[in-house]
Amino acid sequence: MTKLINDIQSFSTSSAGIDKYHLADEKRLQGNPLQSVQNHYASPCSQFNVGIWQSEAGCWNVQYTEHEYCDILEGTSVITDANGAKLTVTVGDKFVIPAGFIGTWEVIGQCKKVYVIFEAQ
Repeated sequence: MTKLINDIQSFSTSSAGIDKYHLADEKRLQGNPLQSVQNHYASPCSQFNVGIWQSEAGCWNVQYTEHEYCDILEGTSVITDANGAKLTVTVGDKFVIPAGFIGTWEVIGQCKKVYVIFEAQ
């Protein structure tokens, strides 16, 4: 099926709703950060999603079943793997977290990122 200009999803003109939530108790390690997701695009098969994520300060467990590209727009986060190795990410950093990653994500202050997720079925 041929796609046209009107099929292109622009973040700046998107009418995507913003979902706000707190993490489940079993994931939280520190704080109770309010988070939000504004998913601007979901593929018809639901395996590919793109949008904006934000979080207040806090730390929680992560276990990725998806591959995620991140582009940090605001703030700083510290990602720690299961062996204790740390990666600090801040404004302008772009990276991919592979499916199978297990560790923690800690937001220092506030964080905002563009995410691109692919979840294999």
